Amino acid sequence: MVRLIHTEPRASLASCIERATIESTDAEGIHMATRDIAAAMQRIEKVLQRRPETGIHDDASAIARWESGTRIVASHANGAQMLTDMPNELGGSGDQVTPGWLFRAGVASCLATCIAMNAAAKEIELTMLDVLASSRSDLRGLLGMADAAGEIVSAGPSDVQLRVSIAAHGVSPERLRILVEDSRRRSPMLLALENAVPVDMRIDVGVS
Repeated sequence: MVRLIHTEPRASLASCIERATIESTDAEGIHMATRDIAAAMQRIEKVLQRRPETGIHDDASAIARWESGTRIVASHANGAQMLTDMPNELGGSGDQVTPGWLFRAGVASCLATCIAMNAAAKEIELTMLDVLASSRSDLRGLLGMADAAGEIVSAGPSDVQLRVSIAAHGVSPERLRILVEDSRRRSPMLLALENAVPVDMRIDVGVS
């Protein structure tokens, strides 16, 4: 279950909550960025109206390679890399973010990006946008344990919350709420989570 909560700007929450933030530091720079985003979206939309088949594409693959222990390096084709590791309590180093954190950060960033793009298309100049993603999980699932009834505990999060704080000069709160809800319906990662997209897994066993 995913819950979306709209709030006024507030102080940072506990460190377990992930943040994706856009803050206003240069009004003119934001105005130009908004126009650039809107123009880019208009160009793409015109192309897709003429040739809708060009919108279907393979997403960039992510390769996760085990280094040692619970330390993993995820790589993008452009050379970008992200390290993950588990906390000390689970045998990791504790000096890197966990895969679960990347998941929450990705959901928060994806929604924040969609809101920013949607705002630009509607000529809304945001002065602040903050998306916080949190979830609740049962560690027994990760360890393959069963509950008191003998049922295997799910390793996935049972509850995901998104808290959106947003502001824009001269724009009503109701219009901003509509903007966020509309953006939610366009967020690829959020939709993948809510719609439970089927996963096809193939296993290649090498010779040690």
